[in-house]
Amino acid sequence: MHHLTSSTSPLTLAALVSATLTLLACPAPSTDEGETSETGETSTNDTLDDANDEVAGSCGDGVVDAGEDCDLGSDNAEDGVCTPECTLAACGDGYVYAGFEACDDGNQDNTDACLQGCEPASCGDGFVHAGVEDCDDGNEDDADGCTQSCTPGVCGDGVIQEGEQCDDGNDVTSDQCPACQLAFCGDGYMQAGVEACDDGNMLDDDACLPVTCVPATCGDGHIQTGVEECDDGNTFAKDECTGTCTIAFCGDGVKHDGVEECDDGNEVDDDFCTNQCISLLWWAEGPQVDVPEDMVGGWETCFTDTYADYSQGLTNTILGQDCTGTKLLIGCRPVGATNFTLLAMGEREDVIFDVGQGEGSTHEANGVAWYYSNEWSWGFALAGDIVQRWSCDVAEGNNQYRMCWHTGGDALNEGYRCGDQYPWNDYERVIMHAE
Repeated sequence: MHHLTSSTSPLTLAALVSATLTLLACPAPSTDEGETSETGETSTNDTLDDANDEVAGSCGDGVVDAGEDCDLGSDNAEDGVCTPECTLAACGDGYVYAGFEACDDGNQDNTDACLQGCEPASCGDGFVHAGVEDCDDGNEDDADGCTQSCTPGVCGDGVIQEGEQCDDGNDVTSDQCPACQLAFCGDGYMQAGVEACDDGNMLDDDACLPVTCVPATCGDGHIQTGVEECDDGNTFAKDECTGTCTIAFCGDGVKHDGVEECDDGNEVDDDFCTNQCISLLWWAEGPQVDVPEDMVGGWETCFTDTYADYSQGLTNTILGQDCTGTKLLIGCRPVGATNFTLLAMGEREDVIFDVGQGEGSTHEANGVAWYYSNEWSWGFALAGDIVQRWSCDVAEGNNQYRMCWHTGGDALNEGYRCGDQYPWNDYERVIMHAE
């Protein structure tokens, strides 16, 4: 196949080649060819003809002999219409026909530098040039897997290829387009500023929770395999699943509400809490002074603050939510001390018996003169002693047995006295309860 210019058809070129060859290859007619002179001698032309007959059929002699397409003699050329082999120039003959072919490597291979049409290989011609191009799909679509530069489309080239949900032109896996897929919890890539973890799965019993991609913690409602025994979705320590996500049992040191009376976390059966978690409550009549903390067996601290604090919610929070036992103990001591300076205990209804705001109003029970009002004061004195509430008790006599805290607005206000001491923020007040 000839490589033609856009203005020359194959038929026109063939006709042109044929006409050219006819003009160039045919010898001029002779009037004396084959004639004999009057003397009977053969002419010089006869001698030349005999010589020509001896070399007939030689390519390059200017005569188109049998088996030759053409013969222009010395005009035969590698880049001409008639090749050195006396064949008509054609695409694939290994000769570049000047003006008609851009290349000719003599083969039909479209993966080298010269295509079958004798055109140089180029990106976009639809043929993959071996060793030069990685792909060539013959179009200008960058999103079909092969770009206009004849390189394969890859994740990170900034063009969304088939199979990609996004392509932001980088290989960062902590943004919104990791590995050319839209980021989501469970894709295995931790999205910066959005996820705290991402383990690439939707399991809810390992270290990273699905949907939210936050680390598993005790109290999240999912039992982490090999780490937690239980997880009830809260950190409340006194139900059947403790605040450390272990199953509650007698002896774990945490009192299981409604199940255990006490739990001291030891195997001593004759202390204030038996090995069956039955309470052996320490009980004393009247105000007690200088009491070691470890002597107060069976009682559980439910509230503490300093004498300088204002604690809101006396009825609803402190007594209605935190200190709900049927027995109450109130006391005071220096901050950090192991001994109570003063304390007293009683049945709940006695300890918080509302005597109003009367100056000398008390309620006696268990050897203690109790007084309580959520708008005046809360405290005690020795049974039989007179109190003088302005609003706290300022009376003298048996001072070591007198304790008082200011109240108001249904809240604990600052403390006033702890025995014969009138402390401020260096003393703490304690409420305990028991069943």
